[in-house]
Amino acid sequence: MKYKFCKKSLFKYLFTCMLVLIIAILSFGFTNKNESADFFLKIYKSIDVFSKVYKEVAINYVDSLNPDDVMRSGIDGMLRSLDPYTVFIGEKENDEIDLVTTGKYGGVGISIGLRDGYITIINLLEGYSAAKQGIEVGDRIIEIEGKQTKGMTLESVRLLVRGVPGTEVKMKIEREGEKKPIEFVLLREEISVRNVTYSGYVENGIAYIRLERFTRTAGEDIRAAIKELRTKGELKGLILDLRDNPGGLLESAVEVLSKFVAENSFIVSTRSRKIDSERKYYTTETPMLKDVPLVIMVNRYSASASEIVSGAIQDLDRGVIIGAKTFGKGLVQTITRLTENSSLKMTTARYYTPSGRCIQEIDYWHRDKDGNTTTVPDSLRREFRTANNRKVRESGGIMPDTVVVDTTQNLFLDELYRKSMLFKFANHFASENKTVADNFEITDEILKKFETYLKDKGFEFQEEGELKLKDLRTISINARYDNSFIDGINKLETILKQNKERQMQRYAEDVKKVLKIEILARLKGEKARFEASFPHDKQLQSAVGILKDKKIYDKILSVKKR
Repeated sequence: MKYKFCKKSLFKYLFTCMLVLIIAILSFGFTNKNESADFFLKIYKSIDVFSKVYKEVAINYVDSLNPDDVMRSGIDGMLRSLDPYTVFIGEKENDEIDLVTTGKYGGVGISIGLRDGYITIINLLEGYSAAKQGIEVGDRIIEIEGKQTKGMTLESVRLLVRGVPGTEVKMKIEREGEKKPIEFVLLREEISVRNVTYSGYVENGIAYIRLERFTRTAGEDIRAAIKELRTKGELKGLILDLRDNPGGLLESAVEVLSKFVAENSFIVSTRSRKIDSERKYYTTETPMLKDVPLVIMVNRYSASASEIVSGAIQDLDRGVIIGAKTFGKGLVQTITRLTENSSLKMTTARYYTPSGRCIQEIDYWHRDKDGNTTTVPDSLRREFRTANNRKVRESGGIMPDTVVVDTTQNLFLDELYRKSMLFKFANHFASENKTVADNFEITDEILKKFETYLKDKGFEFQEEGELKLKDLRTISINARYDNSFIDGINKLETILKQNKERQMQRYAEDVKKVLKIEILARLKGEKARFEASFPHDKQLQSAVGILKDKKIYDKILSVKKR
């Protein structure tokens, strides 16, 4: 699509952008006395060059251009040379900022994903319009406000669904077992995103809280969860699950830590390029669980605010960190409003744990000759000490006190997940069974139905052995091995084929576990999904074991001689 270009609108737009840049630079200059006059002269010259290139391209390029798109491309290109967390936020992305900063947005209470090329409901938030009016997990959205969703991106559909609370959105869905599409008129409401998605007791006296994000209300959500747990029994130990938690607001991390660490404890600091820029953060309230044994679970997707919490707990020897090494994001972002509809999220500082270490994994500012980012070699990672003199190291995320591999690799299950076969069969099962017993288990009969379902859907899984034998056959032919060698490969392929026919039986126990979780989630909700996964969660069971054995817990956190 071509756009007609108006010189007057260009210069107005350009003037606005330049004004914003100049104001930002002047403000920056007055607060950075250590920068030389030559530094600012280079900035002014660069702005002049940038504006001339922008004007020439926008006015004289061979095809008509949209000036907004040209400017956005220029900004994105400039920021791409820095780090992935420094980004320009336009009008379309503002909802995501509201979601992080306030934990709220206008919507109908659905989560969507792509399944077989269709926009599909993958989760429902209880208590909101979609769930109350009968939308179900697995429903395919085929139309929104009269617009066909086929070919749309997930982001485009989200923008159509979200909007001002109190307004309506018309939606047409397809559902397995229904011959015709079903139409809904849903009411947008103010959706409060849950930071705490589960809290309860997993053993006598041992509680479990899953914290999935750090929006503005994370601290209060943790407070409410602890209060509720105390009404249900004596809280002797707590497991805080930060696995897959990408982080959020630094202030929310401080509030969460304040529930477990003594008042006025130093828990994190930030430092920028400015002189005397260090800012220290302390807990500001009386802790709710000052002395209750604590275990925090993390994995490679635990990042940012999750690492602030786990790093402080580790450095202060307040609890045991268990799981896998975290992501390694030790950078702080600040959001600055540029215009009414745009903002700049920019990395402005690094954060440091109480021991003084920065856990940033990737060095975005010192790239190799090919422009690739680098990491600090293990040999150069400095050593720091916790309150009890235990050794910890900088860079590369938070290394757990007790490393527990989450799951062993199962390629068959990976393929089932990748092709959404478990998800889709659970929808199929739910269409035929509106409820299940509290003691529901996957029987051999259900497993057989699942196997038939996979065949009907044309599901194929190539065993690793099949791939290796194909490679070996190719090698043997190219190398001109004799027929006896080829005969050996043929025999192995026959044996492999026989074993493949018993594929489901070989993986039966693993499939039963994950299939049960999917079906319970569909028919009994997210709480049932969590509880069904607990017995098979190696990290969780290890955490329970540590909290049940005080000697092991104390030994992990024991004072080391200097």
